[in-house]
Amino acid sequence: QVQLVESGGGSVQSGGSLRLSCAASGYTYSSYCMAWFRQAPGKEREEVAAVDSDGNTIYADSVKGRFTISKGSDRNIFYLQMNSLKPEDTAMYYCAVSHKYCEEGAGQGLYNYWGQGTQVTVSS
Repeated sequence: QVQLVESGGGSVQSGGSLRLSCAASGYTYSSYCMAWFRQAPGKEREEVAAVDSDGNTIYADSVKGRFTISKGSDRNIFYLQMNSLKPEDTAMYYCAVSHKYCEEGAGQGLYNYWGQGTQVTVSS
C-alpha cells in the first residue's frame, strides 16, 4: 500500500522560507511523477511543482524562481523548498504521485496517490 506523508508546514512571515517534505512508502514503480499541489480556502487545488523519475521539473508561473522541487538521495523522499513566501502562498499543500511521467497541465487526474496535506500560512 502506497502512503505519502507530508511534513514541514507552518507559519512564517512574508519573505520567509519553509521546506516541505514528502515521505513515500510502498511505491515500487521505477517511473513516476511526484508533484506538490496546494489548495487555499474557497479555491481549486492547483499544481505547484512536479518532478519525474528522469529529473524533469515543472513549475507553476506563480512560484517560478521562488520554489524548488527536488528528490532526496533516498528515492522515497521529496522536497519543496519555498523561498520569498508571500501571503498568497497560504494554503494546504499536498504531495501526490503518478505512475506516469509528468505532463504539464495534466492536473489532479494524472495522480494515483495523495498525502493528507500540511498547512502553510504566510502572514504579511
